Amino acid sequence: MLDFDACYTALRSRDRRFDGVFYVAVRTTGIYCRPSCPARTPAPVNVTFHRTAASAQASGHRACKRCLPDATPGSPQWDVAGDVAGRAMRLIADGVVDRDGVPGLAARLGYTPRHLSRVLVTELGAGPLALARTQRALTARALVESTDLPLADIAFAAGFASVRQFNATLREVYDATPTQLRTRRPDRSRGRLASGHGAGGLRLRIAVRTPFAGTALLRFLADRCVPGVEVATVGANGTGRYARTLRLPHGPGAVEVELADLPGPGTSYVVIRLALHDLRDTAAAVARVRALLDADADPVAVDAHLGTDPLLAPLVAARPGLRVPGHVDGAEVAVRAVLGQQVSVAAARTAAARLVAAHGEPVATGTTTTNGTTGTTLSAIPGLTHLFPAPQALAALDVDDLRDAGVRMPGSRARALLGLAEALAQGRLVLDRGPDRARVRADLLALPGIGPWTADYVALRALGHPDVWLPGDAGVRAALTARGADPAAAQRWAPWRSYALMHLWAGTTAGTTAGTTAGTSAGTTAAEKKAVGDS
Repeated sequence: MLDFDACYTALRSRDRRFDGVFYVAVRTTGIYCRPSCPARTPAPVNVTFHRTAASAQASGHRACKRCLPDATPGSPQWDVAGDVAGRAMRLIADGVVDRDGVPGLAARLGYTPRHLSRVLVTELGAGPLALARTQRALTARALVESTDLPLADIAFAAGFASVRQFNATLREVYDATPTQLRTRRPDRSRGRLASGHGAGGLRLRIAVRTPFAGTALLRFLADRCVPGVEVATVGANGTGRYARTLRLPHGPGAVEVELADLPGPGTSYVVIRLALHDLRDTAAAVARVRALLDADADPVAVDAHLGTDPLLAPLVAARPGLRVPGHVDGAEVAVRAVLGQQVSVAAARTAAARLVAAHGEPVATGTTTTNGTTGTTLSAIPGLTHLFPAPQALAALDVDDLRDAGVRMPGSRARALLGLAEALAQGRLVLDRGPDRARVRADLLALPGIGPWTADYVALRALGHPDVWLPGDAGVRAALTARGADPAAAQRWAPWRSYALMHLWAGTTAGTTAGTTAGTSAGTTAAEKKAVGDS
């Protein structure tokens, strides 16, 4: 339960750090706001506090037109939580309810639909349908205000079953029709992409908590770009763009992200450009990009905890708001982790590029459709030519096929990669942000050739685990040795050891080879070496 006194104190101070953490509903106006709303602070007797916007809406309140509570980052609690509510929120944001219904969501979480509804109402104040409805409304508003797409296309892109349902929901949630929302936007041309990105591209803004160390995130991603799948451009000042292809539920897509450092604390925005084969994938694409950027992290809380440690304080001061780079595809992370066991970043990137060239799925460029009916499409971003090979395609290969593709590795490691692909293809292993993290780790370790370093690296990037520590990683050991630190110091950095890990990697000259999808032989445990063999 939310603590009323603590929430009201945050409301009176208009503390922006709590935007998205909880919502303020005012009985006398029928409006719900974010805590930092500049409106006059209501009397305590007139307010209630809600963990989700869906809960506030279910209680009969509509979104404030002044502070736009739907334009806040997601709650950090749902991003990192391993409980049922957190896992459900991540899957709902990915559009699972729209695609598979409540029974599909419940099956993914291992519950019956009725029990899942009870859990979510108790924890979040709203059931899965209400939470999904709010997510659809958020997506619809973003598309209405940021693009020039026809409103009927937006209705179905956001996941609504009909235009009538779309209109009714937006009127109820925002007290405005879709047409009114569109005419209110200050710049009617901002929804169009620059020339060359396709007529059907979408330009959106992703809300992030600040500070946001965008340049450090860009460098990490740029060092690991796989040709054909990813492209990164880094300017002299460290800012730039990162682009990649996306494998989405209804077809392929591409995203381009503008990354720069954003000061804080507070809320700001990262601009993304999407090109989708099917607009129904808008919510899924945005959710996966948010995971890639670690957009829902609470940097103030993380930096406050790690910044008090004498070892990490200079690193935190140098890179406030450092994020843990996530990923858009957990299966891809796992395959690239195995490809890179005991080799350098460059060698891992080369092996992945050869695998993509031989077995990746080519995608057309230069044309973008919006209705998903005119063929495979992608944004015409130079260098994006393939989707990373799907687990089903890799599971059909054998060791000789990998060698023929120029992917050189010991036979035991090749068999580990193929065994991993088979488990992913058969659904025995799921690497999105829905499953229980401890169970996923156990399932990974049960596969031949997968050791603790690989399993924990997958948890770090694919599952968004905030408290991963890699004691055997070469970069970590080099950073600790250079600072004369005892590895046991990591215990005092919990529950944010994943962020401490990123600070150590970023703050050492070994950062170009540490924390890789590659790793090094020095960073692999003895058990893992025995399982996969030395390169």
